Amino acid sequence: MRLGVLDVGSNTVHLLVVDAHRGAAPLPAYSHKTELRLAEHLDKDGKIDQSGADGLVAFTKEAVELAEDKGCESVLSFATSALREAPNGEKVLERVKKETGIMLEVLSGEDEARLTFLAVRRWFGWSSGRLAVFDIGGGSLEIAAGSDEQPTVAVSVPLGAGRLTREGLTADPPDKDEVKALRRRIRLEMAAVAGPVLRAGRPQRSVASSKTFRSLARITGAAPSADGPYVPRTLNRDDLNEWIPKLIKMSAAERASLPGVSAGRASQLTAGALVADAVMDLFDLPALEVCPWALREGVILSRLDQLQPR
Repeated sequence: MRLGVLDVGSNTVHLLVVDAHRGAAPLPAYSHKTELRLAEHLDKDGKIDQSGADGLVAFTKEAVELAEDKGCESVLSFATSALREAPNGEKVLERVKKETGIMLEVLSGEDEARLTFLAVRRWFGWSSGRLAVFDIGGGSLEIAAGSDEQPTVAVSVPLGAGRLTREGLTADPPDKDEVKALRRRIRLEMAAVAGPVLRAGRPQRSVASSKTFRSLARITGAAPSADGPYVPRTLNRDDLNEWIPKLIKMSAAERASLPGVSAGRASQLTAGALVADAVMDLFDLPALEVCPWALREGVILSRLDQLQPR
């Protein structure tokens, strides 16, 4: 079957069309996205403003038309922290449904962690043993660990790269004192949830997903995306530690010139690097393997698992 997947994230809104059936890997057939930056379209009360809501409705209408043109049988649609946390999130969802016919499912942070874990498990397989999975989004950091397809522990922490940049790094390049305060905040919040993850046992494979981790791996020497998804990619802690002081001194424009870093996400890379460093430090991980599958694939796989075999 051909499915459309509409992913409304804090940074990007993305329509992915895949050919998929139960028991097989979903094959991407078409991709269309825009950096709507919904989490930045907030008023003083934290509500999504008119411009953000208008942009979401417009892209969703476009996505519905594209999905029909591409022959999709159905469209899976979901949203993450930006809509989950906005006080007027329900009203925005109602407007999207009324004007486009699409009912966005708002995932909890724990669901994000669980579904990302499923995607990583399917990508690397059972031979990976006990997995620990980390995903840095725009609004939150998801952590999951376990030995099965469903993680033993799945948690979400408000340590997304976009959120931390907006709330903690006001200068460009960032101020030294702001970086110090942000680093402390990250480690305090992460340490508060580290216990359950550590009690799940030391992972036999530690994995990172998300654009932030892929960008960090790329600037530290990993293969470019053009080489395809099957090339192994790793983010090494020692390499990251060498790069963090450089990233802190760079402006967003200078970061955007780095390989694998888009102009839209360059401003968030320093905060993302601080989160990645804290992950590897607090969980004592010398390296993280980068998985090309993440939340979107987890949503697809979960949907396919619910289908009755023909």
